[in-house]
Amino acid sequence: MHGHAVEAVVALMDAERLMSLAVNRPDGWPQVTTVGYVNEGLNLYFATARNSQKLANLRADPRAAVAIRSEAGHGDAVGVTMAVWAAEVTDPALIDRLNRRVFDRYPDIHVFGPVADSIAIVRLRPEIISPTGVTGGRSQTLSFRLGHASEYSSSGSAPQITDVI
Repeated sequence: MHGHAVEAVVALMDAERLMSLAVNRPDGWPQVTTVGYVNEGLNLYFATARNSQKLANLRADPRAAVAIRSEAGHGDAVGVTMAVWAAEVTDPALIDRLNRRVFDRYPDIHVFGPVADSIAIVRLRPEIISPTGVTGGRSQTLSFRLGHASEYSSSGSAPQITDVI
């Protein structure tokens, strides 16, 4: 079941392209925005302006939450929320790979991108995933705690599920 849950979540993430991202503001209030993303396995990546409140908040507190919902009721997972750790991506090879992934996934995209120095690429690595599925017309949510984010690679390899919450 655990492996199936991870597969269902990855299939959902592969099928969608927008997520709601909640970050912690310095005054304690949450800030939620909708952002486009690409994923490699359970890892999510998005671009944001270097002068954005979102990036400043993530630098101050790298804990965040993500919600992704399927518009089409994709497979076994119709939605997922995740507690994630955020970190800026600075590896040029990874950034190049992510750019290729965006263009492969969205061949019709026409980007008039800002200067590279004005944007940041952020990786979100989940620690807790809570997929929601529908069984017999009723939604059902389970939560799984993953191994610490540093215990699995950015290549999309499967993390170890350490606990069902």
